[in-house]
Order: sequence, then structure tokens, then C-alpha cells
Amino acid sequence: MKIFLRVVRYAIYLGLSGVILGCLALGVAYWLISPRLPSVETLKDVQLQVPLKVLAADGKLMATFGETRRIPIDMSQVPDRLKYAVISAEDADFYTHPGIDIGGILRAVWLVTTTGSKHVAGGSTITQQVARQFFLSPEVTYTRKLSEIFLAFRIEGALSKDDILALYLNKSFFGNRAYGIAAAAEFYYGKTLDQLTQAECAMLASLPKFPSTGNPINNLPRALQRRAYVLGRMLDLGHIDQATYDQAMAEEDQSFAHEPPIEIEAPYVAELVRQEAIERLGNDALDNGYVIRTTIVSPDQEAANQALRDSLVDYDRRHGYRGAEAHVDIAAGTSPESLVGEIDGYRTVNGLIPGIVATVMADEAMVQLGDGQVALLDLKAVEWARPYVDDSRRGATPKRVDEVLQAGDIVRVSLDEEGNWRLAQIPAVQGAMVGLSPEDGAIRALIGGFNFSRSKFNRATQSSRSAGSSFKPFIYSAAMDHGFTPASVINDAPLVFPDVSRPNGLWTPSNDDGKFDGPIRLREALVRSKNLVSVRLLDAIGVHYAHEYVTRFGFTAQQVPENLSMALGTAAVSPLAMARGYAVLANGGFLIDPYLIAEIADRDGKVIYTANPVRACHDCPQRMLDEEQERANLAADGSSSFTPIATANASTTVPPAPGEPRLAPRVIDARNAYLVTSLMRDVVRRGTGSGAMVLKRGDLAGKTGTTNEYRDAWFSGFNARIVATAWVGFDDFSSLGSREFGSKSALPIWIGFMRAALADMEEQPFDMPPGITTARVDRDSGLLAPAGDPDSIIEYFKTEDVAQLAARPDTQEEEQREAYDVF
Repeated sequence: MKIFLRVVRYAIYLGLSGVILGCLALGVAYWLISPRLPSVETLKDVQLQVPLKVLAADGKLMATFGETRRIPIDMSQVPDRLKYAVISAEDADFYTHPGIDIGGILRAVWLVTTTGSKHVAGGSTITQQVARQFFLSPEVTYTRKLSEIFLAFRIEGALSKDDILALYLNKSFFGNRAYGIAAAAEFYYGKTLDQLTQAECAMLASLPKFPSTGNPINNLPRALQRRAYVLGRMLDLGHIDQATYDQAMAEEDQSFAHEPPIEIEAPYVAELVRQEAIERLGNDALDNGYVIRTTIVSPDQEAANQALRDSLVDYDRRHGYRGAEAHVDIAAGTSPESLVGEIDGYRTVNGLIPGIVATVMADEAMVQLGDGQVALLDLKAVEWARPYVDDSRRGATPKRVDEVLQAGDIVRVSLDEEGNWRLAQIPAVQGAMVGLSPEDGAIRALIGGFNFSRSKFNRATQSSRSAGSSFKPFIYSAAMDHGFTPASVINDAPLVFPDVSRPNGLWTPSNDDGKFDGPIRLREALVRSKNLVSVRLLDAIGVHYAHEYVTRFGFTAQQVPENLSMALGTAAVSPLAMARGYAVLANGGFLIDPYLIAEIADRDGKVIYTANPVRACHDCPQRMLDEEQERANLAADGSSSFTPIATANASTTVPPAPGEPRLAPRVIDARNAYLVTSLMRDVVRRGTGSGAMVLKRGDLAGKTGTTNEYRDAWFSGFNARIVATAWVGFDDFSSLGSREFGSKSALPIWIGFMRAALADMEEQPFDMPPGITTARVDRDSGLLAPAGDPDSIIEYFKTEDVAQLAARPDTQEEEQREAYDVF
């Protein structure tokens, strides 16, 4: 007995010594580690990574950017069935322990001692996991574990249990780039937290253990096992009853990848916004939860998308079928499942669905699609598919389906408006379209190519293409500023210039139709897009003068060649630059700056940036005063002393008074803008742009453009509220093909966009500025005609031009002789 008591006494001494030594060891460890521990106070105002959101003007989601999917929540948004699922899975005693689970730690110590491995299960509470997630590295060391324990105590002392659990739920990784429970619920189930079933709550609660290898998308069997474990723990702990358990266990998992619900497709816009966000907000722009509202008008963007894609598909079909995207040899009797495997690497592009031809006969082909559907193509479905020969030639119309397709062809199909399958192909041609407000430059719609995933090059902003005849209005504006009028007569006749860069040493510009009309008024010359008139006009006013003048419309001197080819639109510009230039004419002479970002808010909804663009703002008090002064400056004879405030590269204004808008600089006379616009209204009414009259509006003006060898097709046009430019061409500068003018290739895009953009907009006539008058002129000579002359027509003039012409009727003829003569 004495021996037994002695053993017990020694055991007690030994135990106490161990406790004392352990405490001393912990004290020393804390003394050594504590100075290096971070302050847990930062957790009270933690800034989690939240992706950047890009919205349209009406708040519809266009894109999200960032490395993580995350939707921060607080505990008031977490239903009890989800909260207790997480606690049951991770830390049953969370609401009662002081931050660590002593029993769990002792078990972990025992396993480390007996196995010799540092990688053992157990021992980490939710609080410890929060400490690790926010402050520590994932390395497995004793020092890191002790730091985790000490931090857990500090966290428990600084935060409430609900605050700690909220941090855990927001920070934890749930697989598939989903960080945080709310992002996981949206990604796997497309639901908010309050919409989750008990089974779905248990599934999500199980994911932090094995987020990549145990989620229901990557490994459903393992995920279901983990779900069952969590439900069992909830039942054992009394968080659910038997009926709820049975129902949840029987529930079929409905998870699949729910990508962010993009409501407006505008990837080219979104990428522009992403780049500007980084410039404005720095490298953390994509992870700090900013919300950017753009100027994009959702219906306008949708119309631009559809118009461009439809027009490019129509162009592509006009030029024939280029053949299957690929071909594989298939044996007779091959199963549909095997055929589907052959198209795994192909993705649907703008409604053009990939498929493989399973069987083909004279009157029908069966195309197996990736989703198990079968598309039946009859002769009508392939009759457009005349073989492509070159840009201007096609082969014969097919008489049999098997002339076009053969078994094993990987092709595209699409549904027409009646729901019938049709053979399709992805266009090789590209296009771009941009629409903006001439009032302040707000971009209403922008698309930079047929499909962003196939080509991220933004042709609306990054391209430099010759503008063709769509550049002529700027030359005509320079001429009006130089003394010409819409009634001025120029000779449309052949021209020859020496040019050492050409094989024969001569440059012989010509009209698109190859015809010459002789003496012709400027109005008719623009309506018919006469190239030779533009060249003579440019030569008459001077190349240097015109080169400087066109920079007023926002073009740089480097974009515009300083030679006579400028008259034919050889300036290398983007559709956005063209739209900006046309906006000067649409708004009465003011240079605006196109912009996309209207507002930026931080993660808390506080607006930190609001756009303040320069505006034409005709009804602004300061603008009205300026225009009143301009009217006062009109001399008694009607002449104007207008001097442009700014040019293309100096769109600065006098600082506005507090609360006043920033006024865009006036760069051309309002009367000049009105006269050129009146010419372009006739281009739409009865000229090369007459196709736009399908819109049945009288307030449209515009100009087509086609470059040499049909490499580029353009149409730019506007009313007083919207300016839009459309372009079509090949990225490699190949020819679009014979007769592919701007009116045929680009104008349909513009019409499709404007039909939607102007649908609810009443016609708004262009306001005639002071100093403009009308007079009757002879339709042949352009000179003033006597009253009652049956051959006379009404023409618009600056007031002083009519007065001068009436005083000296031979003046105009003399001044125009240089431009009229063949030189």
C-alpha cells in the first residue's frame, strides 16, 4: 500500500511538473511568438477581395472581373439551416469553446507522437481556421500551429462568435473560384442563401474540406458522401429531426455551373472599362468590389449586336460556302455518342451551333449536335451554299444536299425565324459599330467584332482603316469655310497627276461608277459621291489648309495624309473616331469626347467618381450668352468673325462656374455644320445612303464610304440625338468583293441599330442657326435664278453669300474657275 501511495505521489508530482513545464513552454513560446503576431483588430474592418462589376446605364450586368467569385454577407443573411450545417461539419462546439478545442488538440498531439507525421486530422476550430485564412501561411509547422492558437484566443477576445463565423463563411474557398458561401450558392445552385434547401446547405457546408476534389461538379459521388456525413452530424447534434434528415438524404443534387448572370452582352465594352478601371483605380481595381456604371443603353447595345451579326452573316452567305470546318472519317453504324465526342472542342458562336454530319443523302442530311439533338437539313437549308470561288465569284447553286455535305463533316447549323434548321458558317469578314450621343459623347452602344471569344481585337476603337467617301463631309466643311456654297459648281471630269510611286508614274483618280457628269453642284456631287469633285475641291482650297482644318473634328494630323488623296478618304481612322467627327456636325459644331464610364461606386455603394463630360449644351446659360455674342458679331452684311476655340488635340474649355456644366469647345461655325448636314440629308433621301429611308424618318443625315478595291465599307450617319458609324472589312485588308459598297455592306448594320435606337424617339429637325437663308438657284449653273424660273431649286446659303452673289453675280463663277477647270 505504501508503495502504491508512493507511486501515486510521484505520478502526481510528475504530472504537475509536466503541467508546469508545459505552461512554461507555452509561456516561452508565447513570449517568442507574440511580438510577431499581427493585430486582430484589422478583422473588424476587413476588406475581402470582391470582383469588379460592370453595369449598363440601366443597371443590367455586363461583366465581372477578378480572380475570385465572392459576394460578402453578414450573419443576418444566413439561415439557421445553413449556419448549423456549417457548425456541424466544422466545429460542433463553436458557440461554447474559447477559440480552441483542447480535446481536439490533444488528439492531434497524440497522433503526431504516435505516427510521426505532422499532417494529422483534428484540432482546428472555426476560429483557428479564420486565423489561418487571414494571417498565416498554409505551411505545416509547429510554430505556425502555435501562432494559430494564440491568434484564436485574440480573435475570440476581439470579435463576437457571429462576427467570426461571418468571416469564415466569407473567406473560405468552396471550389471553382467561389470564395465565400454566397458565391458558392450562386455558382453551384444559382440561388441566394435563403433559397437553399437543407440538402444544398449540407452540400455547401461540406465543401471547405475538399473544395477542388470533393465538389459536386468535379466529383459528385464523393460530394454526396460528404453531404451525408454533414446531415448525419446535424441529426446527431439535434439541429434537424429525422424527417428532415430523410428528406434531405433522398434529395437529388441539382448542382451545375451557374456563371454570373450576364444580362447584356457587351464584351468589347467590358474590356475597355476593365482597362480604364485599372488606369483610374490602380492594380486593385478588379478585387476591391467596385461597381462601374457605364453609358451603354441596353436596348441599343442589343440592337447593335444583332445588326452587326446578321449583316456579317448575310455578307458571308452572299459570297458562298467555304466548306466544312473539319472532316473526320466515320464508320457506318457509329453511335451518336461517339459522334458527339468528335465535336467536343467546338463551341457555339453567336447562335451558330457545331455539329457533325452523321448521314447524307440527295435530299437530306442528318447532323448530330453536341446536346444530343439531331438537325435535319433539306435542300432548302443548304441552297445558299454555292461554293466560294473568290471574293467576287461563286459556283453553281446546289441541286442535291450531298453536293454540299458528306458524312463526317463538322459544320455549323442555326435556327431560322420559323424554327427550321439551316446550314451556317462562321463569317470570315469582320465589322464594328459604335453609337454615341452628340450632346456629350456618351457611348450608347459599341461592338468591336463578330465574336469576342474568337478575336479580342476591338475594331471599333483600335483599328486604323481608310474611311473612303465617308470622309468627304469634312472636306466639304473645309470648302464651306473657304467660301464655297452648296450651289458651287465643280467639274466632274477625268484627272491625271504625276505620281512616282505608281508603276506608270501617274495617279488617275476615278469615280466609283466610272462615269463623269461634267459641271455639277456640290450638293449633287456629295449625293452621288463624286470622287473627282472632291479632289478638285481639295486642290482649290489647298491641301495644307484642309489638313489643318479636319483636325477640328478630332482627327490627329498623323491620321490624315497631307496630299490630294485625303479627298478620297485615305485617312486611317477608327469607327469611334469617325463617330466623334460626325458628332461635330450633328450637334452644331462642338467637339465632344466619347466616354464609357458614367459612375464608379465602392463596395459600400458610395459613389467615388462621376463623369463630367464636356457638353454641347445649347440651352446652358453660358452657351446661350456665347451664341448671342456670335449673333452680335455678325456684320451688317451677314459675314461672321467666327474663330474656332479648339482643334482636335486641344478640346479644352474655359473652366465653368461652380455648378455649371463643362462646355465643349466650338470648332466649326454652326452655319457650316448646318450646310454640310443639309447635304448629307440629301445623301440619305436620294443618294448613296437612300437605303436608310426604310426607317421612314426625315431627320437623318449620313454618308457612305467605300475604299479602293472594296477593302472597307462604311456608313456614318446621325440625327440630332444619336450618331452612329458602321464598318465592315477583313482584318488582312482583303477585298470585300466587287460591288460591296458601303451602302450594301455597312449601311444595313447602321439601319438595324438606328431602327431600335430611334424607335421611341420623335423626329427632331435640325435647328437652322441665325445667318442661314434660302434662295432659288439655277439647277445647272448654281447661280441665283429669277423668281418663277421653272428650272430653279431652293438652296441653303450663308446670308452673306447670297448678298455677295446678288451684288456681283459673276463673282461665284470667277472664284470657282480654278476648281472647275481640268488641271
